Amino acid sequence: MPTAPRLPFDPIDRAGDLWEEYFGDATAMRLATSVMRVQQLMISALDAALKPFGLTFSRYEVLVLLHFSNRGSLPLSKIGERLMVHPTSVTSAIDRLEAQGYVERVPDEDDRRRTLARLTPAGRATVKKATDAVTAIDFAITGLTPRQQEDAYLLLRRLRRSSGDFPD
Repeated sequence: MPTAPRLPFDPIDRAGDLWEEYFGDATAMRLATSVMRVQQLMISALDAALKPFGLTFSRYEVLVLLHFSNRGSLPLSKIGERLMVHPTSVTSAIDRLEAQGYVERVPDEDDRRRTLARLTPAGRATVKKATDAVTAIDFAITGLTPRQQEDAYLLLRRLRRSSGDFPD
């Protein structure tokens, strides 16, 4: 996969220097911008690993969530809740996964007002192969030791908790 030409300097450091010149302390801006850039890099690498399966990382997450469910199916609303995405995004993902034969929509026998997305045998096989692909690239986590990965996770978890992502 071709990549954009790299700059001969760190653009976030350069932006931080300019930020300090014009606005003041750049510590939080540098961190926020770095987190966003790392997310872009990781999504790009994960999507590339999943491309042979016709998946993006967001659709892969749906398959994994269904795989983890007790029955291999969940209401579409629950998928949106768990993945913290808008219902329109869930509908779009399910449409694509259904067209690929990885999931099917079925009525909820317990509540006929709801529709479930259910993993198909092809979806179950694909999620296993796709998981092998993303674990082969360590989920695009590069340059960190296992200890550093744990430390980064704990710091980001603290940030998520203080932002109200989940209760204390």
